[in-house]
Amino acid sequence: MVEARDMLPLQKVEKGCILSMAGDVTVGFKVLLPEIFSLSDSDYGRFHAAWVRAIRVLPQHSVLHKQDWFLEDSFRADFSQERSFLSASSERFFNERPFLEHSCYLYLTKKPSGRKLSSSLLSNVLRTSIVPR
Repeated sequence: MVEARDMLPLQKVEKGCILSMAGDVTVGFKVLLPEIFSLSDSDYGRFHAAWVRAIRVLPQHSVLHKQDWFLEDSFRADFSQERSFLSASSERFFNERPFLEHSCYLYLTKKPSGRKLSSSLLSNVLRTSIVPR
């Protein structure tokens, strides 16, 4: 009988790294990005150039995966502090208003150099079984 853990592509998580059955090593990071539309044109250009430079220095057989999560949340005002009329009005106006909470994660994967290239066609469609032999 084949168990579910035998079918998963992950071997184990060790020292903050994800090790796959195929020999890939993945490290994940949480990234703090500036709020949307808060950068000037020149700042955005520098920010983009920094990403491009970071991607170019990655070693061969590396994979970069950027994942953005948007979760619904609502603003919670703080009425415990003494505020000016405008600040208090702003707190009341935005209290319990919905917004999207953004989280960004970056995953760097290093593949073994001798492994054959894989494609979804060969790995999923043409296989006789989803369970490895």
